[in-house]
Order: sequence, then C-alpha cells, then structure tokens
Amino acid sequence: MDQQKPPKKKNTGLQNAAALSGVGIQMGLTIYLGNLLGSWLDSTFETGYLEITITLLAIFLSMYSMIRQVNNLNK
Repeated sequence: MDQQKPPKKKNTGLQNAAALSGVGIQMGLTIYLGNLLGSWLDSTFETGYLEITITLLAIFLSMYSMIRQVNNLNK
C-alpha cells in the first residue's frame, strides 16, 4: 500500500515576502553588471552594439530568474 504523505505547510505572506526580498537587488545587480561588461567590451573591441546587447540579455536573464524563483515558491 502507498503511504500517505504529510500535507505541505502553506507559506504565509510574511514568509513569501522574506523569500522574495532580495529579488529586486538581484535583478538590479545583474542588469548593472551586464551593462558594465557590455561597456567594457565596447571600449575594448571598439564596437557600438555590445553594451546594448549584453544589457538586454542581462534584463531577460534577471526576469527569467525572478519568474523561476516565484514559480518555485508557489509549488
């Protein structure tokens, strides 16, 4: 026979807020570092498109990370 699993504990709103409190800082830092990397690469290789490209990539990466954290929290 299958054993019954104990029910999962529900996270309260305060626990969710604490778990997601660093998401804004993480997003901002990821985007800022992507921008710094892109500007450094632009000045090193004398191009004009790497800063914008890497900054946009950092934005999408940070959004993906945030969505993934929220989905894991809701499971």
